[in-house]
Amino acid sequence: MFFRREKPRVYSFEDRLEALRLDGMAVSKKGADKAAVMRKGCAAMLAERDDKVEIERAGVVVGNEIGELTHGGYQMFFVTPHGVKEPALAGQLRELHEFLEDLREGLGQDSLYNTSLGTTNQKHLYDRVRGRDPQATH
Repeated sequence: MFFRREKPRVYSFEDRLEALRLDGMAVSKKGADKAAVMRKGCAAMLAERDDKVEIERAGVVVGNEIGELTHGGYQMFFVTPHGVKEPALAGQLRELHEFLEDLREGLGQDSLYNTSLGTTNQKHLYDRVRGRDPQATH
């Protein structure tokens, strides 16, 4: 028939990782449902949940860890899980933004307008308002 729609292809976790490899990213498996992805000093931990790939953590490589972007109210920082804190440089922010855009595209995720404008983050540590964010460490 002329109007028949094709079934959408469902990509597996392995298919998504292979697409990232073809995009020039270094991919290493960390178990059956986890993987680490790196490119030009940026890294992300991916996890497969409910047949979807989620970005668990993303940021810049600091030592042997991923430093996640944090806003300190006056400056952006990269903070590792062990508490190492480094100021974010403009070149690092540009590279991280490009890495995340390419990562989302390789994973088949939507690129939202507000995140495509620049580097965004989920952690805000404002120095003037203590106790507002229970997960924040000052």
